[in-house]
Amino acid sequence: MQQPDVKAFFHEDTNTVSYVVSDPATKACAVIDSVLDYDAAAGRTATTAADAIINYVEEQGFTTEWILETHAHADHLSAAPYLKDKLGGQIAIGASIVDVQQVFGELLNLNDVAYDGSQFDQLFADGDTFAIGELDVRVIHTPGHTPACSTYVIGDAAFVGDTLFMPDYGTARCDFPGGDAGTLYDSIHKILALPEDTRLFMCHDYKAPGRDEFAWETTVREERDHNVHVGGNAPRDEFVEFRNHRDSALPMPKLILPSIQVNIRAGNMPDPEDNGSRYLKIPVDEI
Repeated sequence: MQQPDVKAFFHEDTNTVSYVVSDPATKACAVIDSVLDYDAAAGRTATTAADAIINYVEEQGFTTEWILETHAHADHLSAAPYLKDKLGGQIAIGASIVDVQQVFGELLNLNDVAYDGSQFDQLFADGDTFAIGELDVRVIHTPGHTPACSTYVIGDAAFVGDTLFMPDYGTARCDFPGGDAGTLYDSIHKILALPEDTRLFMCHDYKAPGRDEFAWETTVREERDHNVHVGGNAPRDEFVEFRNHRDSALPMPKLILPSIQVNIRAGNMPDPEDNGSRYLKIPVDEI
């Protein structure tokens, strides 16, 4: 089985892990789930995290072919357009992003957003395949956390977005618009059907109680046997009841409103208004 090289970049402010996945034979690479630094209090962005990725790609002599999103993130802004400008590559996401655009575009009254995914260079459906150099990539549609979640299977590695966390932390929340706990359970079992030695790479880690270090890599076997929410063949109905009860008590991510507005635009900011400034909307009593 093909074995891509994987370099992780942990963004502690948002507990997000971005990845550079590269083909050792051709030095082609993809960037997965990049982060644009954002100071919500000041409304200011910075490119510190993205620049670390750019420096690594350039130092390694990689050619960037893809900038991949596992979904429209609710906890950080994507740096995809900045990376594309500096490194090249196509920005891609799951085809069901149109459903997320529809829900949040209407909620936030985003009149400049077309609900057709045209902001992205490529939309992937379940089962689609593409390549990173000579590496074969397969897309698995894994909704539940959001309608547009995708897992990218690249050789012996799979990048699962927010669908799963480390075995000692569990699984993703399902209470965002379009989320569904039963659908998430089914999606997780698509991932757990992969070969048991498949390396699984998380998009986030929050250090489970009793663990002192951040972690983001595990295996299908470890998740299948030990995940605290779905391991050991946990029944679907019990998972759904647990997940729904737990999610009802969770606060919204602190960056959900700016993140969604930017990320459904493929990481682009809104167009400038007549004074030349860009603005993000904060709806009152809507979420």
